[in-house]
Amino acid sequence: MNSHEQDEQRVVWAVVDSGIGPLLLAATPEGLVSVVFHATDPVRDRALARLADRLGAEPVEAPDSPLLAEAIRQVEAYFTGARRDFALPLDWSLVSGFNRQVLRELADGVPYGTVVGYGDLARRVGQPGAAQAVGLAMGANPLPVVVPCHRVVESDGGIGGFGGGLETKRKLLALEGVLPEPLF
Repeated sequence: MNSHEQDEQRVVWAVVDSGIGPLLLAATPEGLVSVVFHATDPVRDRALARLADRLGAEPVEAPDSPLLAEAIRQVEAYFTGARRDFALPLDWSLVSGFNRQVLRELADGVPYGTVVGYGDLARRVGQPGAAQAVGLAMGANPLPVVVPCHRVVESDGGIGGFGGGLETKRKLLALEGVLPEPLF
């Protein structure tokens, strides 16, 4: 393999501290490909091994790569309240079909400080009976925070589930002014 082919397949990663704990950010030349919550060393190592398997390239720590450096800046600005949306290229290769369709609609159509019900999101992608499938798509979101699955809630006002844990979901919704700040 020549160096150009290696560059094309390169997966870079960094861990950034956030208002909800350490986040692992990973990117390919296409764009940000993965965000992982609670990125302690064991969680990070498992996530990097999964990425290597799925993408066929060993991830390399490179917080100074231009795309990751920009992603880190935007994530930090989001958690300080200075940024409301992300302007990053995204690599959707870890998700396909219905899940990709739902996540793209979420990314493009549910702005900061708003929420959407699982059923509403299903209707938006032309599958009105697919609220449960939308829930599964949220659970499969490889780009949480950036693709804001925390903004999807139950139609009866319940907070719904969340891969990062309900405390994390509450903190993100409080950051965006949807919920009051947690009392403790």
